[in-house]
Amino acid sequence: MAKHVADCTTLHNGVKMPWLGLGVWKVTDGEQVEHAVSAAISAGYRSIDTAAVYGNEEGVGRAIAGCGVPREELFITTKVWNTDQGYESTLQAFEVSRKKLGLEYVDLYLIHWPVKGKYKDTWRALEKLYKDGLVRAIGVSNFHVHHLEDLLADSEIKPMVDQVEYHPLLSQQELRSFCRSQQIQLEAWSPLMQGNLDNPTLAELGKKYGKSPAQIVLRWDLQNEVVTIPKSVNEKRIIENKDIFDFELSAEDMEKINQLNQNKRFGADPDNFNF
Repeated sequence: MAKHVADCTTLHNGVKMPWLGLGVWKVTDGEQVEHAVSAAISAGYRSIDTAAVYGNEEGVGRAIAGCGVPREELFITTKVWNTDQGYESTLQAFEVSRKKLGLEYVDLYLIHWPVKGKYKDTWRALEKLYKDGLVRAIGVSNFHVHHLEDLLADSEIKPMVDQVEYHPLLSQQELRSFCRSQQIQLEAWSPLMQGNLDNPTLAELGKKYGKSPAQIVLRWDLQNEVVTIPKSVNEKRIIENKDIFDFELSAEDMEKINQLNQNKRFGADPDNFNF
């Protein structure tokens, strides 16, 4: 079990990916994202998760360039947006993202959403980028089990990661079990339920362990072997979010959190999105 902010899981291709990262969804490009990324790296984070559609890859790139940490110690994720999906268009979109980030390679490149009729061609492009050494790992985001099964049916390379909405109100047990059986690392976006942490069970456990409800949830992620990327632009919160390696939730308390599941989404359903 992870004991430190820079501790990693090992993906099925042998690449190491930090258990904890900083997400930058809805973080404005420029000073805001540069400050958040710089604060996170200063605090010991080594994983930063962005996407083409976030519009802040350039700011992330500037923060990386100026952080003073060797590139090989960082783990940078970005994603191809829906309107760029398809084989050739994905290859072009990757090159745009890579240049904006100012990087020679990206550590993890993801298909952002399972666009019907396109995600298989998009995946072939990711396989090419991987074989060409431009990305160290490839994966998907917002894929249900049936999307993964469809992709696995005729892909050459199995996704290394599936990044999905995952939190105590949406614990995705079937998907988690499937990913584990396939050696696909599950990763949580919106782990803190977009701030909807006002829950008596989380409050009670927070008091018991001397931690905030957010820290309880992030620890639950780690103990469920789910990579987690809480988003924040607040330096104090960024530091607080990584202060989760000095305690362990008991099996009984893990189960209390598991029981909170309501299959509730704060984001779109991957079977029904229109963007």
